[in-house]
Amino acid sequence: MSRVMTSAVGLLLAATFAAPAVVRADCGKDPKVVEKAGLARDLVGQKKYAEAEGPAGEALAACPSSDAAAAALGEALFAQNKHDALVDRMSGALGKSTTTAYAYYWRGKAYNAKKQQARMVDDFEAFLKLAPTAPEAAAVKQLLAGLR
Repeated sequence: MSRVMTSAVGLLLAATFAAPAVVRADCGKDPKVVEKAGLARDLVGQKKYAEAEGPAGEALAACPSSDAAAAALGEALFAQNKHDALVDRMSGALGKSTTTAYAYYWRGKAYNAKKQQARMVDDFEAFLKLAPTAPEAAAVKQLLAGLR
């Protein structure tokens, strides 16, 4: 009996530590995430893109499902023409949470700038599925319609 119990506990521990980290869906409401994303958004609004990278990156690292953090970091990196960094950062967030609409949006914009049309289309389509009524949705739909 103890051998069976030990094996079961061992399997449970192995499964627990082998499983990828689960992103809390509500982490975007965490006061620290909200504060950092808000600060980053304010800095982006002031065109202080380099300064916005720090708090936006911290917010996105703490909560990969935060659209506010993804939007702020994406815009800050895009405005500085840091397309490779933008793709890397948004891909990292999407590797942890596939529901972050603005990670797809900004990565799609970076792919467009890098002339990687197929990847851009995939990301913009994912963005539209997640955020069909977002302010950017009409422009994205128009761009995709122009490609067809």
